Amino acid sequence: MLSVIVILPFLSALLMALLYLGDANKKNYAFYTILGVGSPAISAVISFMALYQLLNGSATIHDSLFSWINVGEFKIEVAFMLDRLSAVMISFITLIGTLIHVYAAGYMRDDAGYGKFFSYFNLFMGSMLLLVLADNPIMMFVGWELVGLSSYLLIGFYHQDSANVKAANKAFILNRVGDFGFIIALSLLFVSLEGHGFTFDSVKANIHLVDLNALSIIGMLLFVGAMGKSAQIPLYVWLPDAMAGPTPVSALIHAATMVTAGVYMVARYSFIYELIPDVGLFIASIGAASALFAAIIASYQSDVKKILAYSTMSQLGYMFIAVGLGAYSGGVFHVFTHAFFKALLFMGAGAVIIALHHEQNIFKMGGLKKRLKLVYVTMFIATLAISGIPPFAGFFSKDAILTTAFASERYFIWGVGTLTAGLTAFYMFRLLFSVFHAEPKTSHNLQSVPKSMTYPLVFLAFGSASAGFLGVNEAYGGSSWINAFLNLPDRAFHISHSTEYMLSSLNVLLGVTGMLLAYKLFAKETREVQANTLFKKVVLNKFYVDELYEFFIIKPLLLMSEFIDKVIDPKLFDGFLLLNVWFYKYSARLFAKLQNGKVRYYALYILAGVSAMSYYILFKFGEL
Repeated sequence: MLSVIVILPFLSALLMALLYLGDANKKNYAFYTILGVGSPAISAVISFMALYQLLNGSATIHDSLFSWINVGEFKIEVAFMLDRLSAVMISFITLIGTLIHVYAAGYMRDDAGYGKFFSYFNLFMGSMLLLVLADNPIMMFVGWELVGLSSYLLIGFYHQDSANVKAANKAFILNRVGDFGFIIALSLLFVSLEGHGFTFDSVKANIHLVDLNALSIIGMLLFVGAMGKSAQIPLYVWLPDAMAGPTPVSALIHAATMVTAGVYMVARYSFIYELIPDVGLFIASIGAASALFAAIIASYQSDVKKILAYSTMSQLGYMFIAVGLGAYSGGVFHVFTHAFFKALLFMGAGAVIIALHHEQNIFKMGGLKKRLKLVYVTMFIATLAISGIPPFAGFFSKDAILTTAFASERYFIWGVGTLTAGLTAFYMFRLLFSVFHAEPKTSHNLQSVPKSMTYPLVFLAFGSASAGFLGVNEAYGGSSWINAFLNLPDRAFHISHSTEYMLSSLNVLLGVTGMLLAYKLFAKETREVQANTLFKKVVLNKFYVDELYEFFIIKPLLLMSEFIDKVIDPKLFDGFLLLNVWFYKYSARLFAKLQNGKVRYYALYILAGVSAMSYYILFKFGEL
């Protein structure tokens, strides 16, 4: 039944698309809801059944549907593979994805495009599940590209607004830049292992045949793909603009799909990265830079969804620190815990946005603590989790990553990660206090929030509070169960319990400091940042990275295309084509004289032909 996990979301997406196209009134809400929510729910049940089999000692599960490419020795199957890594991934993808679908049913209830939305939404789910369960790099890349297509459709869902279309185009194009590196890496890997099969199992078994220099290039290019999909420097600029889509889309992108794909891909190719630690160090460095950079920008943003978007980029930076330093299980563990609290934060923010008639500026909110009690309590738990406050989930996963950085003697990366932990607590509690505690500047007439949007928050709050206990390490009396279960080729780092306690205490101290500072500045009244210094102006404008891309990349390309359109195309290409046209027309006039209907001309041609043949025969005879 492994293939059913993937097929169900795709099949439901197709059925809903066909129904939507033939539904003149667009009012089949019950049918769309049953298909839209039911298919990921069934996939979730089967996912946990499969996980249960692995927990009981089953080996890797394979499920082949049919042969797709079969040329000589080159064979690609449309097949799925469930090992411990993919089992963990699909478990929370389907579980949290189902909760987000339930939430979306309430959020999108009055939208005329309800059926179309769920068709796209399930296409997104199916694409991510295909990516994770693929048993070979080619099928993984198919899922990878379908995830990009789905995000494009959902980010630009409200395409009537040109800004949303631009945001969707931006996400699509930047991901194509990263995917260009990914597909070159796959091509090099295929050529290097030609004749040895191209499933993950065969690639892993024969990876020692690839030259280390070639392997370094392959590893670097694979990470270029991850930079785009997981929004790391320099290919991150699409992520904040992706908030143009409906809030459930943001929750799904940031918690259970798309942006986690890059981290999963590095973990899936861990057998490559363990052979090229220098490339891994580069990955960790990019992760650290992205984590700090995004945290600084988030600390000055006012749009609730953009704060959370930069927060995701920052947390992804932590994940790449882990997988870059060889702590693959630690990176996947943070993907797992992050899925709970980030889904909760986006869904809680969406509930607030709906209640306030689509207001997204946190400094125009305030005073919602008592009026949206359930939303407040659950978001408070999620904020504690992402801030690394014990015993919530984020504490265990983030602490494990920073401990790894310290134990591996990458002190600069550890320092950046630790500083970012304090900033995370500051900007997240800044959001919480501004929305729920501060005195509102205007009175709000709240719109009712459907229960389907609030009940999933309770379950996610429970996960945000407890999911971290699956990774409690020996220093705290645990055994890092998730690390043992994943059984990835993690590098061994040794550190004393006393040092680990000291590092953890420092992380908690910085988190509490950030929380208290945010309380002092934002708990009583909103304090929207003014660009009254150069630094604030630069940060509020997101370090002008979009403007730099516009000036150094987009404008030169536009000028080049204009030059080609106005000079090269008409004078060179058109000129060459017109020259060919003139040549053929002139030739046609000459050849037309051969068929002019005049007998004397035909006689002349015959005489000339006979003369030429005679001359040739006499010439040859003369030689003899």
